[in-house]
Amino acid sequence: MQTAQSTVDAGEIAKFEAMAAEWWDLNGKFKPLHMLNPCRLDYITSQIAGEFDRDLTSETPFKGLRILDIGCGGGLLSEPMARLGATVVGADAAAGNIPVAQVHAAQSGLEIDYRHTTAEDMAANGEQFDVVLNMEVVEHVASPPDYLRACHDLLKPGGLHICSTINRNPKSFMMAIVGAEHIMRWLPKGTHEWSKFITPDELFALIRDAGMEPVDRKGFVFNPIAWSWSLSDKDLSVNYVTASLKPA
Repeated sequence: MQTAQSTVDAGEIAKFEAMAAEWWDLNGKFKPLHMLNPCRLDYITSQIAGEFDRDLTSETPFKGLRILDIGCGGGLLSEPMARLGATVVGADAAAGNIPVAQVHAAQSGLEIDYRHTTAEDMAANGEQFDVVLNMEVVEHVASPPDYLRACHDLLKPGGLHICSTINRNPKSFMMAIVGAEHIMRWLPKGTHEWSKFITPDELFALIRDAGMEPVDRKGFVFNPIAWSWSLSDKDLSVNYVTASLKPA
């Protein structure tokens, strides 16, 4: 087995190790992700269906697709992908997340290949996927350019890469750090570092430099009145998501 140089940030991994057991607690430290998840899934499923010509009204529309969920945590995205028929690998650099994900998948009657590994090691060993889900991870790695190159290598030619992160501006500091961590206490203080946030234009440039072609980007917008998230074509000011393709 080959071992590639890792972009894992040990300090970032330690933060999520400490929260591992709470992944499936709807009111725990990952409450923001549970709230955001339906919106994330709407985007992910529509992008996959559009790219691979799949009918989302069918029982298992993603059958035959191999999907990698990088930074899978407790499996909040891996499980829906498996239910839709995909062959799913969930990878996480935080070892403590893997048994949590495995137990929950077993309780849910789902077969998911969960692994304690990194994107770089999987790429070095020649693994390839139709889809790479890279959600809320790039702002936690030590080297986004190297990490995104590994994501590129993990895609089959013509494969789809979906990447979400947080914009870097005064609003995102107030919403994602002051609001989410200090006022609402949705996340432990220090979960995010504002300096590691990436603007949409910066991310598009990094994706292109990694050898992929960006094809879409949208904002995830939180409505404090309706207490819900929605997709936006225009508002990418805080949370946002991108889709890109590896040339065939």
